Amino acid sequence: MFTGIITDIGRITGIERRGDPRLRVGTAYDTASIDLGASIACSGVCLTVVDKGSDWFAVEVSAETLSRTAGDWSEGRPLNLERALRVGDELGGHIVTGHVDGVGTVTEVTPEGDSTRVVIEAPAALAPYIAAKGSIALDGVSLTVNEVADQPGGGVRFGINLIPHTQHMTTFGDVAPGRALNIEIDVLARYLGRMEQLRRVD
Repeated sequence: MFTGIITDIGRITGIERRGDPRLRVGTAYDTASIDLGASIACSGVCLTVVDKGSDWFAVEVSAETLSRTAGDWSEGRPLNLERALRVGDELGGHIVTGHVDGVGTVTEVTPEGDSTRVVIEAPAALAPYIAAKGSIALDGVSLTVNEVADQPGGGVRFGINLIPHTQHMTTFGDVAPGRALNIEIDVLARYLGRMEQLRRVD
């Protein structure tokens, strides 16, 4: 489990091609405190540490993950990093699982006071789970949905605000239209949606 509060911006520094790509991720984390087998969220994707060095850790990315997430996972790509939640840690964002539900696309980026308003378009499959003032994780960052607008065809556009601190501490400092984002809906909405499906079947 994670909270959506990013604690480091890592960068893919190497890729080893094998059955599944093995990525080496440069980090400012104290890697001595990271166990092999530990989970680290990389731009919203929960991945398992399989190797490490003094200033890097390695993860393997399955074909399933590659097909369901944003970005090309190429060398040089920055990643929002968050280590797994430990018992007793402060829950500063919301419960995030690191399981990506879909990919959205940034359609608008507009300055709004000291903040930046960002509008994202999400696929129809996620539309029922995105609500105004609800929580959402974008590339692993816990954010609040400000408004929601349903689109023809069943898709949805929703807006969020990025304060300067969030932009500075995450990969959203250079967010621009056209960028693809990993979306994880609120876990409560996911379960409520499943319960509603079962209720309709009955």
